[in-house]
Amino acid sequence: MNSKFAVIGLGVFGSAIARKLAERGADVMAIDESADKVQSIANDVAFAVSLDATNKHALEAQNLADMDAVVVSIGSSFQEMLLCVFQLQALGVKQIIARAQGPVQREILTKMGVHNVLSPEQEVANNVAEQLTNPGVLMCVNLPDEHEIIEVAAPKKLVGRTLQDIGLRNKYNINLVTILKKEEDGHHIKGVPGPDTVIGEGDVIMIFGLTKDVNRFIEINA
Repeated sequence: MNSKFAVIGLGVFGSAIARKLAERGADVMAIDESADKVQSIANDVAFAVSLDATNKHALEAQNLADMDAVVVSIGSSFQEMLLCVFQLQALGVKQIIARAQGPVQREILTKMGVHNVLSPEQEVANNVAEQLTNPGVLMCVNLPDEHEIIEVAAPKKLVGRTLQDIGLRNKYNINLVTILKKEEDGHHIKGVPGPDTVIGEGDVIMIFGLTKDVNRFIEINA
C-alpha cells in the first residue's frame, strides 16, 4: 500500500516536495488556493485541489486525517500558516511538517506542538557558509542540539591511514557514518566501514557529531 501525503502551499519549495514524493511512488495530494498553481502540478501528482487551507470544513472534506503526513508550506502569510496548522491539529492529522521562515516562526510552530519544522533557507545559508569557510566541506546538515552531519573531502593527513589509526571517536568524539570511495566513474559507498578500512586519496567521508567537535576535527586536519 502506497504512502499518502498532502502538501499544502505550492510555491517552489512545496511543489518540489510534492513532485519528489510522487516520483518515489507516494500518493500525493497537492493543495493551494491558486488554481493556476494547482493546474501546473496536476499531471505530476495523484490529486491536485484548489481550496482555502484555513477553512476547516474544506480541509476536512479532503480526508486529511487519513494521510500519513501533511506538509504545510504556505510562504505568503504566516498567519494563514498558523491557521492551517491549527485546523490540521483539530482534524487529528497524524504528522504535520511545517516550513518556518526564521527562528521566531520556528519557535511559534514548536510551541504549537509541531515537532517537524523545516527551515530550508537557513539550511542553504548554513551550507553555503560552511563551504565558504571550510572549502573541503561538500554538504552540511544542521541537526537539533548543536549536532551536524557533514560530507568532507578526506583531508590529506588522513590518506593512507586506517580508521582505527585515525581514531575519530576516541580522538575527536565524532562518528564516521560512511565513506564514499573515489572510483573512475565517481564516488560509491562501500558498505559499512570497518576499523581496517583505509582512507584513499579523493575519498569523501561523512561524519556526525557536535558542531564544535566537527569543527575541531576539520581545523586539526586541514
